[in-house]
Amino acid sequence: QVQLMESGGGLVQPGGSLRLSCASSGVAFSINDMGWYRQAPEKQREVVATISRGGSINYAESAKGRFTISRDNAKHTVFLQMNSLKPEDTAVYYCNAAVETVTRQSREVWGQGTLVTVSS
Repeated sequence: QVQLMESGGGLVQPGGSLRLSCASSGVAFSINDMGWYRQAPEKQREVVATISRGGSINYAESAKGRFTISRDNAKHTVFLQMNSLKPEDTAVYYCNAAVETVTRQSREVWGQGTLVTVSS
C-alpha cells in the first residue's frame, strides 16, 4: 500500500519562502496525478496545484506566479516551492496522489499534512 509523507512546513515571515516535499512509499503499479492541497482553520480544503505523471500542471489562481509544483517520478516525490508567502497562505498543506495499485485499481491517497504558518 502506498503512503505519503509531507515535510518542509514551518514558520516563515511574509515574503519568505518554503519548499514542501511529499515522499511516497510502498508498492503500486503507478502513481498518476499528484497534487498539493491546503486547509486553513475554519475553511474547507482547497487545491493549490496538481501535476500529472507526464508533467501537466494546474495552479489555483492564488498560487500562480508564486508557487511551483514539480515531481520526480523516479523517486515518487512531489514538491511545492512557495515564494512570496502571504499570511493568507497559512494552512495545513496536504499531499495527494492518484494511485493505480498492482491489481490495477484506483486509489486516492493523502498524507498527514504539514503546517505552514506565515506571520511576522
